[in-house]
Amino acid sequence: MRVFVTGGTGHTGSYIIPELVAAGHEVTGLARSDTAAAALSALGAKVRRGDLEDLDGLKEAAADSDGVIHVAHRQDLLPSGGLDAVAAAELPIMLAYGEALAGTGKPLVAAGSIGSPGNLGRPATEEDPALPGGDEYKGTLRVRNVVESAVVGLADRGVRSSVVRIANIAHSTTDRVGFLVQLIALAKEKGFAGYPGDGANLWNAVHVRDVASLFRLALEEGPAGKYWHAVRDGGVPLREIAEAIGSRLGLPAVSIPLDELMVPGYFGFLANVVTQNYPASNLITRRTLGWEPAQPGLLADLDNGHYF
Repeated sequence: MRVFVTGGTGHTGSYIIPELVAAGHEVTGLARSDTAAAALSALGAKVRRGDLEDLDGLKEAAADSDGVIHVAHRQDLLPSGGLDAVAAAELPIMLAYGEALAGTGKPLVAAGSIGSPGNLGRPATEEDPALPGGDEYKGTLRVRNVVESAVVGLADRGVRSSVVRIANIAHSTTDRVGFLVQLIALAKEKGFAGYPGDGANLWNAVHVRDVASLFRLALEEGPAGKYWHAVRDGGVPLREIAEAIGSRLGLPAVSIPLDELMVPGYFGFLANVVTQNYPASNLITRRTLGWEPAQPGLLADLDNGHYF
């Protein structure tokens, strides 16, 4: 297949492109700079110069391909509009792909996120809506829900569209800015690895190399209108993550009382995030696509030492 990929030089995309090339696909990546173009070429992809603001260019690239994988986002909007603006900018991009691919049966696989608090009393599944309803979900989460729903809705227009929901912790040897990196930096700064309350709240996780293989399978075989869960570890207690970090750094793991989280302290801007519960299942994804994660789990990857 001739596959058009956006975000090919990012954390996820830089694993997706080699995965596709190794499977025999011809990949063209979007590059907005000479540096990005060189990185794409090094990964084995052809280069199409442009950016996410050029909707006509994206439609042309999609129409010229046999399938599209979209994992990019408008990082340039962060300083002025924050995550709300970044998420909102995705919708016209997805609709542009829809115009280009309508009626063709070609695949469009877009990146999503597990992202929603586990308040269901069970792990989140692929059959759950992008996010639970209710007024408590606003801003970025609400917009993300609209974007994912729009992608899946393109199935009604003859696009083999699907969303790969990436685990909240996506780890790898090339992770430089993710959640684990931030927790490790906090532990080094504070002299201990903190966790909220009893630390029993669960975080889902996956190795990015396994994410790449799922994107390939969704592109090649995935039926239209589906969500897939790129999750290996369905729920790791945050306390165990903190203990693994502390063990590697030679630091104690310490509970941070919940009533201290809302004031400036150990977790800072992460205070509203670290208490959330994110259990998730991958059963439907594995059964439907035959996806089997082959890379180390979260705690094993921390034990490998490359994060330190």
